[in-house]
Parts: sequence; C-alpha cells; structure tokens
Amino acid sequence: MSANPPGPVERAIAEHPRLRRNQSAIVGVSGGRDSAVLLRALVKAGYHHLIVCHLDHQLRPESQEDALFVGQLAHDLGQVSELGVENVRQFAKSRKLSIEAGAREARYAFFAEIARAHWCPRIILAHHADDQVETFLLNLLRGSGATGLGGMRPITAREVHGGLLEIHRPLLSVWREEITEYADHHHVKFHEDASNLDRKYMRNRIRHDVLPALSTTLERDVRRALWRSAEILSAENDYLSSQTPPPNDPELSVADLRTLPLAIRRRLIYAWLRAREVADVGFEDVEAVERMLETTRSAKVNVAGGKHVRRRAGRLFVE
Repeated sequence: MSANPPGPVERAIAEHPRLRRNQSAIVGVSGGRDSAVLLRALVKAGYHHLIVCHLDHQLRPESQEDALFVGQLAHDLGQVSELGVENVRQFAKSRKLSIEAGAREARYAFFAEIARAHWCPRIILAHHADDQVETFLLNLLRGSGATGLGGMRPITAREVHGGLLEIHRPLLSVWREEITEYADHHHVKFHEDASNLDRKYMRNRIRHDVLPALSTTLERDVRRALWRSAEILSAENDYLSSQTPPPNDPELSVADLRTLPLAIRRRLIYAWLRAREVADVGFEDVEAVERMLETTRSAKVNVAGGKHVRRRAGRLFVE
C-alpha cells in the first residue's frame, strides 16, 4: 500500500528554501496550535537540531503553564528548549510602545539572545496564510504603502541589537483550517490562548468580526483575494527595495535625499528609521521626517518609540 501523499503543511516545509535538516535552527513556539504543529512537522520531516524558544510575556495568569508545556513538548520530541521571561507590560511602557509592539520587540530580543548563545542565526516561525491576510488588512487600515501591504515574506533578515537574524516562515501559504486538520490527524497537543478571543486587540477584531462580515456581505471567502494582493504587492515591493539605496549611514544627507523621487525617498527614510531601531515606524513618522527636508524651521520631530530625529548642518540623525 502506498503512503499517503504529503498534505499542505508537509509540502510547505519540504519546499521552503534555505532550510537544511542537518542545520540547527531556532523555532519560536508559543504553545498554541500553529507553533505546536510547526514544531511537530519539522521533527517529522527530519529536523533534529532544533532549539525550541519560548518567551513568557507575563500577560496572562496561565502564561507560566504555557512555558512548562512548551518545555515538556520539546523534551518529548527530543529537542533542546530555551525558556525566557519578560514583563512585557513594563517593557512596552518603558519604550512607549503598544502591548502588541512591545511583545514583538521583546520576542525578537530574546531570539537574538538565544541565537548568540547557540551560534544559530536561523529562526523559524509559524505565521500562516490567515496571519498574512490579517496583517494586510491591519496595514491597509493604518494607511501603509507597499512595504506594509506586502505583508510578511517567507525569508527575511532582521537586525536586532547588532546581530542579524534570518527569519523563516515556511507556512505562509498554508491556511488555518489546514493547520487544524494536521493537528487533528496527528493528535498534536497544544494550549489554547484565551487572548486570541479578546476583542481589545485589533487583530482579533479583524479575525473574528471584519473578515467574516466581508465574506458574508460579498457572499464569498475574501481571504484568498486579499492573500493574492499581498503576494503581488510583495513582489513589487521587492523591486522597489532593490532600487532604494541601503540606509547604512547613521546620518542622512538632506541634499542627497532631495534628489531622490518621492517614492524612493519615503522608502529610504522608513528603512533608515527601522535601522536606527525606531520601533513601529508609521506613515506619520516618515512624513514628519520628509517635511524636515523642505523647511529649515523643523530642527526636531518626534517619532515612534519615544525617539526623535534632528536636523543639523544639512544632516539628519536619530536621538
């Protein structure tokens, strides 16, 4: 009898580029269904040098139980685990970030710490197609350009505290129901996160209210159309990125910026702010810096994360 053909989860992992079974890799595991399925599928596919990474955000009373669960899950699958703790509420407040942005920054800081400890720059995350659709809508409602609307990429590089992380998202073409089917078929154990139902988070309102309402009103599942739009914009974003000078200099020349087309100038300012570790850069931040090029009256503007940009002697720099 022939073996069952691989499902969407198995195919996505098998076809993902630049991941090798004999290389070590860090896997971000929250304990929820998506990351538990990712971990189980990687081990089943022959990845046996994994470091299971979990950060307790201390945002829920049961968060310590999640950490213990992830540690046991890694042990049962024969993998190394690294468990950390961060008071995300305090972390976010000290950096003037939202809880969601603070949690994200804290996670990446923890990933960077574990990457240095294990000499392993590869991070594998469980973001999937539904996450991509939600991210597209979130950024659309924030007024993002192609960079935000392109959403997440299967492979990206992220600099954190001077170290370069290689972020892999092999499940971006896999839908939530396909992950659920895998979990049911393989009896994958996971912890439900009650905060995923909390409407105070914008992403949850989009997931549970906005997307179902759009599908009901238009009488079709809108997710695939939105996912395709994100894919198209992502490819166009890659091209524009290739035309944008890299923001290597800690300061920007006002005269040089003025010579660039507006679209490229905005992208360069955005990338420069991100490279200067300005978290959650938005359109307003980029436009505030852009306006500094046209007037000598704005010597300082505030940007996200409690930082500000100054103009002095024809140069821009972040403080």
